[in-house]
Amino acid sequence: MERIDLDEKLAIFDDHWSPRIVAALNGQEVKLAKFIGSFDWHRHPDEDEMFLVLRGSFRMDFRARSVELGEGQMIVVPRGVEHRPVAEEECAVMLVEPAGLVNTGDADVNEKTTTGVWI
Repeated sequence: MERIDLDEKLAIFDDHWSPRIVAALNGQEVKLAKFIGSFDWHRHPDEDEMFLVLRGSFRMDFRARSVELGEGQMIVVPRGVEHRPVAEEECAVMLVEPAGLVNTGDADVNEKTTTGVWI
C-alpha cells in the first residue's frame, strides 16, 4: 500500500511498445507504456483493454474507422475487436488489462511481444 508516482515510473524506461506493470488488482494489471510509430494489427479474443493517455496523443485504428485520443482521454477496446495503436510522436499511456495478457494478442510473436515487466 504505497503511493505510485507515474512520472517516476515513466522516467525508468525509454523503450516503446514494452509495457511496464506498476500495480495489480482484482486479476487486472495496471501498465505504463510509451508509444511511437505503429503497433501491429491484433485482437484479444477473450479480453478487453483500456488505454488512458497520460502524455501526448495517439490514434487507435480499427478496420472501419480510427479514434484520436489526447491527454486525459481513454478508450476501451472490447474483446475480439481488431485494433492497432499509432502514435505520430511519443506518448505515454496507462493500460488496464487482465494479468498475463500478451500485448500482441493473436498476431504472430515478434520483438514487441510481451506480457509486461514489473517496475
